[in-house]
Amino acid sequence: MGLPVESRRLIIQGLVQGVAYRYHMTEEARSLGICGWVRNRRDGSVEALVSGSAEAVAAIISWARHGPPSADVTHVAVELAEAFRDEFAEWPSV
Repeated sequence: MGLPVESRRLIIQGLVQGVAYRYHMTEEARSLGICGWVRNRRDGSVEALVSGSAEAVAAIISWARHGPPSADVTHVAVELAEAFRDEFAEWPSV
């Protein structure tokens, strides 16, 4: 039996586009064994779906609250989401 999977949808606001946020989040998520995706939104925010162990999901949410050095995160909304089992990747902007 595998580890329980937790899934969350994140909306990250602030200076998060044009600062390689998606690239760095993809690298961080893959290093944590997280499945899911990340994409830019038209409103200037970044959206992500993250699935993994409770510890890994908590770690990526903690990372999302500051992001890469060039980002200035002002808010991260977190809500429950359906599990996603594909390798973490950048998705097209919406």
